[in-house]
Amino acid sequence: MSKRDCYEVLGVAKSATKEEIRKAYRTLSKKYHPDLNKADDAVEKFQEVTEAYEILSDETKKANYDQFGHTDPNQGFGGFGGGGADGFGFEDIFSSFFGGNSRRQDPNAPRKGNDLQYTMTIDFMEAVFGKETEIELPKEETCGTCKGSGAKKGTSPKTCTHCNGAGEINVTQDTPLGRMVNRRACHHCQGTGKIIPEKCTTCRGAGTVTKRKKIKITIPEGVDDGQQLRVSGQGEPGINGGPAGDLYIVFRVRAHERFIREEDDIYLELSLSYPQAALGDEIEVPTVQGNVKLKIPAGTQTGTRFRLRGKGVKNVHGRGTGDQHVVVKIVTPKKMSEKQKELMREFAAISGDSPEEYSSSLFDKIKRTIKGD
Repeated sequence: MSKRDCYEVLGVAKSATKEEIRKAYRTLSKKYHPDLNKADDAVEKFQEVTEAYEILSDETKKANYDQFGHTDPNQGFGGFGGGGADGFGFEDIFSSFFGGNSRRQDPNAPRKGNDLQYTMTIDFMEAVFGKETEIELPKEETCGTCKGSGAKKGTSPKTCTHCNGAGEINVTQDTPLGRMVNRRACHHCQGTGKIIPEKCTTCRGAGTVTKRKKIKITIPEGVDDGQQLRVSGQGEPGINGGPAGDLYIVFRVRAHERFIREEDDIYLELSLSYPQAALGDEIEVPTVQGNVKLKIPAGTQTGTRFRLRGKGVKNVHGRGTGDQHVVVKIVTPKKMSEKQKELMREFAAISGDSPEEYSSSLFDKIKRTIKGD
């Protein structure tokens, strides 16, 4: 099945900026993450979104993709290699018509192991400052008994006599177009080119065993929810002596009770009493880096925002540090003593304000708006 266009997957235009691509990925990765979405196609969609982001977030990969699409320019014509092990591909037709030797992969050639993905949930502050930790996960490891050969100790795999180690056999087929030669995976050796007469008693011929392994990792300082870390060589073991795959750790960051993060900036709602807002004050404000003093000017209104430069999160790619934004909310007391009420009435009398006058003035303004005066 052909892959969907990366821009279509993320729902962005080709002219989208890096920031727009990143925001789209964050939204969709949360939507389809298997831990949050239990739909049958959630895993498939999450992988599709992640792959699209990996391509479009990398300038080199994006440039290649914009020019060639999903076709790898180093692998010839990407549209004609299909057909599967039992299929009838372009190379088979080309070979039967012209007698040429088509390109095929040696089943005994070293191949890189599969990549693994692990979802890791961390606290807000761990994401801000990073930390060294360990994770434990089940992994396929090379069998220590047979050293990955799959054969019983003291024996070794034999070359398949049916395909002579090629892993493929030629099947001749008469068709209306003439005699066609179709290559199929050898079912005697399952395409490996080898037969194991006596299987290893530990791995039963697989060459690998599943073990729980502890891996030390460093959570990067400033990592954000949905971002991932590649740990080289910690994926599944390679095949035929090939290199191991990689481990991709996807981070999930728990919400903080007071701080809200938006990219590298931190937002904090700060409650002020009416006297503090009216008269001004100097108070201590919490930040992720510790408390700092903040001067509140007299006459501060609800919704006023104060900016604390450099008190946000350090960018995970080393591009500076964000700011903290303090948003003010004036708290009106729900219960007051008689003394407090008396002082408030005195304040209202001195300032010339009264609730009745304010209410009437506001109501008149609404009526004028409705009538169009």
